[in-house]
Amino acid sequence: MLNKIAFLLLVLALPFAGLSQTATPEAILKVSGEVKTPLSLTKDDLAKMKRTGAILKDRDGKEVPYTGVALQDVLEMAGVTLGRELRGENLVKYVLVKCADGYEVLFSLAEIDKGFTDRVIILADESMGKPLPVAKGPFRIIVPGEKVPARSSFQVVEIVIAFAKD
Repeated sequence: MLNKIAFLLLVLALPFAGLSQTATPEAILKVSGEVKTPLSLTKDDLAKMKRTGAILKDRDGKEVPYTGVALQDVLEMAGVTLGRELRGENLVKYVLVKCADGYEVLFSLAEIDKGFTDRVIILADESMGKPLPVAKGPFRIIVPGEKVPARSSFQVVEIVIAFAKD
């Protein structure tokens, strides 16, 4: 009787045996809008870039380390107006970060440019040496030093550069 039950369970489980091995679609982060070169970046693309870290306090006040790339480096790769060109009319350009759940946050370019600030906002893909969990990743913006982590958004899917004058 026990053998029949084991056989039945095996037969029922066979159709599901390959599910864990099926490829999940690779996460893509788009960079679009007022850019010279629109981008579609993967985790592998980020892994090839200069890595940096940042600490973010969670809701319990615990400091959590994150690793990724400086958001400025991503914007430079897309040809966004930064550095010496970020003056005059270009100071009204902004960065809109869009997340999978519809959440959006906004930054001025000056908040990201190292010529204006010492703070480094990062696009993280790891925490404590491991990929971000599905609920928080695969890409997350980390804004160190803010009293409320509302702009440290997760499940980032697109970064749009735009003019406030439009």
